Order: sequence, then C-alpha cells, then structure tokens
Amino acid sequence: MTEEKSLNFLEEIIEEDLKAGKYTTIVTRFPPEPNGYLHMGHATSICLNFGLTKKFPGYTNLRFDDTNPVTEETEYVDSIKDDIRWLGFEWKNELYASDYFDTLFQYAIVLINKGLAYVDDSTSEQMAVLKGTPTEPGKDSAYRTRTVAENLELFEKMKSGAFPDGSRTLRAKIDMAHTNMLMRDPVLYRIKHAHHHRTGDKWCLYPMYDFAHGQCDSIEKITHSICTLEFVPHRELYDWLIEKLEIYPSHQYEFARRNLTYTVMSKRKLLQLVTEKHVEGWDDPRMPTISGMRRRGFTPASIRNFCERIGIAKRENLADLSLLEFCVREDLNSIAQRRMVVYFPAFKSSSMISSGKFRLFSSVMVAKLRNSEW
Repeated sequence: MTEEKSLNFLEEIIEEDLKAGKYTTIVTRFPPEPNGYLHMGHATSICLNFGLTKKFPGYTNLRFDDTNPVTEETEYVDSIKDDIRWLGFEWKNELYASDYFDTLFQYAIVLINKGLAYVDDSTSEQMAVLKGTPTEPGKDSAYRTRTVAENLELFEKMKSGAFPDGSRTLRAKIDMAHTNMLMRDPVLYRIKHAHHHRTGDKWCLYPMYDFAHGQCDSIEKITHSICTLEFVPHRELYDWLIEKLEIYPSHQYEFARRNLTYTVMSKRKLLQLVTEKHVEGWDDPRMPTISGMRRRGFTPASIRNFCERIGIAKRENLADLSLLEFCVREDLNSIAQRRMVVYFPAFKSSSMISSGKFRLFSSVMVAKLRNSEW
C-alpha cells in the first residue's frame, strides 16, 4: 500500500477553496514575456500551473505579457509554445496582453475619472528623488493636483502620439507616504514609440507590468494567479487596482524560485551569451534553456520529475544539478532500448586465422579506427 503524497501549500489552498464552494473551476495562467527562450526556472512554473489544473478541475491559459515592444519577437513566442508542448502540456486559450490594450486603456480612464490617476510630466530622475526612501516619506509631484478634465485631455494626447518618449507618464494617485514603496503613486502607463510584433504601430502608449498583470488576470477570471516571491510587494497594488476598478477579484499567490547549482538562470545574462556569440544560440546544448536541455538529451519526463521532486515552497532554495542528472538517468534507464551487437562474428574456419588473414584484418581495422572511418 503506497503512502499518499502530502499536498504543497498551493494545493492545500485550492483544496480548501473547492471545499468551501468558492470556486468550481480552477483557472491558472502561465504568463511569459516573449523576450527570450524559456529556461529551467520557467519549467518549474510551467509544471506548477499546468499541474494544478491537471490535479484539480479547471484549465490553464497561456498568456504572453507583450507590453514591451522593444524586446519582444515572434521567434520567442514560437519557441515558448514549442517548449511547453514538448514538456507535455497544452493550454486552453492562447492569449496576449496586447489583446486587452483597448480594455486596459478604458480602465485607466476609469481611474482618472475617479480621481485616482494623473498625468505626470516629471522625468524618471525627478520621480526617483520625490519617491523618498523606506524610512522617509516621498513628496507629491507638482502635477498631482491636475483636474480630471486636464488629465483626460493629456492622456488622450499621449495615446495619439503627441508627446515624445519619456516626456509624460500616467501614475496612480495613492499615497506618497505609504510604507510600501511600490504604492507611492506607481507609474501605470509610459510612452514608447516602437513597433509591436502584433499590434504594429497602433499604440505608442503601453501599460506597465503592474497595471497589465492583475487586470488581464481579472478579464480571464484567473482564480489563482501564481508568481514568484519577488512579487510579494506588488500584491498590494494588484489588489488595490482590482478593488478600485471593481472588476473580477483574482488573487495573487507567491512561491519561491528554485535555482540550480552551477547554473545561470538570468534571462538577461543568457541573452548576453547569445548576442555576444559565446554560444551558438538559445538552443545551444550548453545553455540551461528548455530547448538547450532538449538538444543535450534530456527528456520531458525527467524535467517534470525533477520539478516534482524539488517541490514548491515559500522559502528560496538551491536545487542540486546532480538531482536533475539523476532524474534523466532514471528516465533513460526505464525507456532506453537495449540492443546486443556482435561487431566481428566468429570466423567460419580456423584456417583463416592460421593463414595470417586475421592478423591482416585486425591491422586494417585499427588503421580505420584511427582515421575515424568507423
């Protein structure tokens, strides 16, 4: 009789939500930014989000966070889809943050009309100075008292391309003395005149991650929005925006990253290796990307097994690379086909050996091996 495996903290939350009748269908999402290939850190998130809706009734969406047109490419979108399918998962809906640009713009209008957002002409350097420190409150921007009518007019002009990059932003009006630095009038929109891989040149006004993230979750009615621990301070803003917009109350949960020993897991540093041609590409077998691991000979089952073994927790941890190597050996041992081969069958007669032909054959064989003909 096998012992039943204990639930991780996210599974316990979902189980309680289902028992309480809070949800009948669990909806998660995997939301990569298409600015590079997926690596082993993403594999943990993929297995977690898709694994939860395999264990509990529901489904997972694939949503590309394509709010930064400067760094995003269709090549990355295609590679991400290939990697997820190779790992053995399939999403219900393929979605993009850019699908919601019109809706997000209208949400911003709602905040302006409620007096909860304003257009700021301050530079990023000026905003940084006014923001204060963790121990000192910030100071209000000189543009914080603009009227609703003035903010609406300026925001429309920002959308139409009347202003250059970096000249204006839309900020939430919260509290410049808030203990959470992210709640001190965060930027919601910035101007960026750049060609988008899906919307072309329609937009020059793009939402920040913190504004797009929670609202996209709400539009898709995501029940459990799962992020890594660095987004804990962002949760307060996530909840504030949903509350003020009065939209579907998605909720954010955080888990700890699982880093690998002796392995670079920064997409920025991996991109540097590619652009500076230290490797052949994102799928170079030396890279810790999923496509690189595939070329190296790792199997989907071994990576899924590794992600399951290291588990999910609330504390940062470092997984040993040897465990991943063990997982692939274990999987290959169970699926690899065995073959017995006789390279040099027994000779038909002993006369061949006594005549010296065997010695001649052996010397020819050695010569060919040395010349890499075999």
